[in-house]
Amino acid sequence: MKQGLYFVDGGIACAEGALYAGCRFFAGYPITPATSIVKRMAERLPQLRGYYVQMEDEIASMAAIIGASWAGGKAMTATSGPGFSLMQENLGYAYLTETPLVVVDTQRSGPSTGQATMPAQQDVMQARYGTHGDIAPIAFAPWSVQEMFDFTVYAFNYSERFRTPVLLMADGAISYMREPLNIPKKGELPIVNRRSLSKDDPNPDEIFLRYEMPKFGDGHDLLVTGSAHRPTGVRDYSPRYHRATIHWLFEKQKEAGKALQQEGLDLEVHNLDNADTVIISFGAAARPAYKAVLAAQKEGESIGFIRLKTLWPFPENQLTKLVKDMKRIFVVEMNMGMMIREIERVGCQAQVTGIPKVGGEIHHSNEILQKIRG
Repeated sequence: MKQGLYFVDGGIACAEGALYAGCRFFAGYPITPATSIVKRMAERLPQLRGYYVQMEDEIASMAAIIGASWAGGKAMTATSGPGFSLMQENLGYAYLTETPLVVVDTQRSGPSTGQATMPAQQDVMQARYGTHGDIAPIAFAPWSVQEMFDFTVYAFNYSERFRTPVLLMADGAISYMREPLNIPKKGELPIVNRRSLSKDDPNPDEIFLRYEMPKFGDGHDLLVTGSAHRPTGVRDYSPRYHRATIHWLFEKQKEAGKALQQEGLDLEVHNLDNADTVIISFGAAARPAYKAVLAAQKEGESIGFIRLKTLWPFPENQLTKLVKDMKRIFVVEMNMGMMIREIERVGCQAQVTGIPKVGGEIHHSNEILQKIRG
């Protein structure tokens, strides 16, 4: 799509954001409510001499995009809750092998098949702890069609910049809804491309524990194993090398957290000056939450609003400073209470109250107002 203003759903916005970022390989399996992303990529990639591959399941989809990334391409897949569960083993492999790629999870209500067409925010802890072993994820949470485009671009940028998988934790509501989408002209949004490992590099055989990345076919000796390994890729189970790898993954996430804060991609903050109450939310749930804040302010309430743009790495230090003087914190989310556990850790002396909702429905602002009023 050319630069301009369009009226599209979040799935199309996500797909167009991926293409804007330079994605030219998509492997996926249709699943509600991610199918609009899959369908759009199937339509658009051949027009750009890219590759769309219909896979037999989500396990194979993850394997395919890992291979495409090591072949030098920017690669993405999209799914929903059950498919995201199936992807976890290969996603863990992608973290350990430091493979840049993007996974979009348009969350729906679970467990299991759950409500296939209904939105939820029940996968946010799976994004953090879904794979076995220690990982250090980066996960964005868009709340609008425009952010489905923008955050997909940012996801690719952070994936390439820090050589890691990046997650876009959307939900069915944002994926389905139609809103204006402003597609910027080429170059207006910065695009980060891969730092390639040259054969002239002083350490050309050390392909891990670094940001530069080789690709298959360039003459490097590549061993890309899911086992503990040395920087050369040679399998080595010794504590020394396993420890070095895990610490490196977390160091990269720490650096990414600093960059997210500097670029304003961690939090959105409104009206905290002189407020003694704050609502914290993310994704689709943040929309009625913000509406409730505006209504409460009109009634004279001293209340502010914080939206998590990034779920992981959790912006703990920033939130601690922002809520240190609050008396009450309300956490609005479409699950039984997941991110509230993170908020409670930074809530200092505030009374932290959850406003959860399940059943495939988004909160109504009046529900939230009633909770605030007590």
